[in-house]
Amino acid sequence: MAPKRKTSGPAAARSQQSTLTFNGRSSKITKPSATTPSTKAAKKLDAADIPTPPETSQIDVEDIADTSAEKAVLEQAQEEAERVAVQKTPEEEEASKITEAQIKKYWREKESKRMVKRIHQEDVSVHERVLREFDITSQYGPSIGIARMKRWQRAHRLGLKPPMEVLAVLLKEQEADNIKAQRSHVDELMSSRFNES
Repeated sequence: MAPKRKTSGPAAARSQQSTLTFNGRSSKITKPSATTPSTKAAKKLDAADIPTPPETSQIDVEDIADTSAEKAVLEQAQEEAERVAVQKTPEEEEASKITEAQIKKYWREKESKRMVKRIHQEDVSVHERVLREFDITSQYGPSIGIARMKRWQRAHRLGLKPPMEVLAVLLKEQEADNIKAQRSHVDELMSSRFNES
């Protein structure tokens, strides 16, 4: 146990700051009350003085504009689609040669590495499964707030070797004018949390 400090000087100098005590006596509340009951009665308004809010019509969920994150990803996807239509990179040419059978084979290989089959994705197409796998693979960078095509290209530029099958699926979805496929499923889930109210 540490030795007790010796105090020097008169007792008045020590009592400048009050100390807290918790010895069982109730503490005094020093906060003043906001209003007294007599002033509350004076502030009451009649029901006739309160304006009624104007009636609003029902708003459809579809009428609400897309969130800014969704707009940004869709704009990225449209810009990328326009760029691909103008010129193709060697990787895109190679990916466009990949057939559906090769994509399905790629997916079967991915599934065979797992101990258990993905039951929750039975009703999802093979294309969407491949893209979702790409979404959750963190080695290619974050998937939120960026179009899948841009994410694939960024990973390729960084030398992370993203699968060509993913690029093939993205190009096939782009040819089918499915711009929604450019947005990560994780991104949709994260932004839907903010759209509920």
